[in-house]
Amino acid sequence: MTTSEIEITADLVRELLREQHPDLAGLAIREVAGGWGNQMWRLGDELAVRMQRMAPTPELQLNERRWLPVLAPRLPLPVPVPVRNGEPSARFPKHWTVMTWVPGEPLDCTSISRGEHAADTLAGFLRALHVEAPAEAPASSDRGGHPKACTDGFEKFLQAVDPGDIAADVRAVWDDAVAAPEWEGPPVWLHGDLHPANVVVSDGTLSGVIDFDAMFAGDPAWDLAAAWLLLPSGAASRFFDVYAQADEATIRRARGLAAMKSLFLMLMGQNGDRGLPGGKPAWGPAGRAALDRVLTDG
Repeated sequence: MTTSEIEITADLVRELLREQHPDLAGLAIREVAGGWGNQMWRLGDELAVRMQRMAPTPELQLNERRWLPVLAPRLPLPVPVPVRNGEPSARFPKHWTVMTWVPGEPLDCTSISRGEHAADTLAGFLRALHVEAPAEAPASSDRGGHPKACTDGFEKFLQAVDPGDIAADVRAVWDDAVAAPEWEGPPVWLHGDLHPANVVVSDGTLSGVIDFDAMFAGDPAWDLAAAWLLLPSGAASRFFDVYAQADEATIRRARGLAAMKSLFLMLMGQNGDRGLPGGKPAWGPAGRAALDRVLTDG
């Protein structure tokens, strides 16, 4: 998941800029670690180049180009905003986008020390994001619906990770989410992939949200799972008090989804420890800590 048929280098990025945005080609270019579907390069101090890598179709980047400029002005945290479009060419036959850079350290590389502030910040961000989406908003084929549609994925992750003596407790959380009533409101805007690598931290608290290529409209529970995935122990209840828009059923669905996503992080951590493609060693401890919070901060 981290290889590409085209080697993306700083020289290639600079050549593409010279061809399509020559006024930016003189800025310093630095590779950013991480990324699956896209590879990021810093461009000067305030910009980044997002290069389509593994994504088989351009829709994800095109969704970011279309919708982030619409959403960003009303969001209370910095998010990346497209400023220039890079089109496929003979040199690089995929899409790439110049975006604003969101400063901070990814949460999978650091920790949150100001838990209450982070809970308030995340709640305010999601309250602003979770408004009814227009009919033309992107949809997701495998996310955004009721957890019961994801039971096969949950079982796959649970068996692959094999969390030992807590497995029964994890399954109980999932079963409760599956039994919860469905979302009855309109589909709302969702980030769609809130996990520790997709938020940044400064001064001990959340300072930005990145990587919106999974954005879609659906059940807010998919984002609300972040209460356990991102926030330190004991902060989930404060988050939901401040968010103040989630009923009991939505919280139950969100908690189950947080359990499933925690298992996924743990699986990616295992893959990283084994040196497998797509593995992320730092995600294992982050996923286990999140799963512990799911079980203790219910």
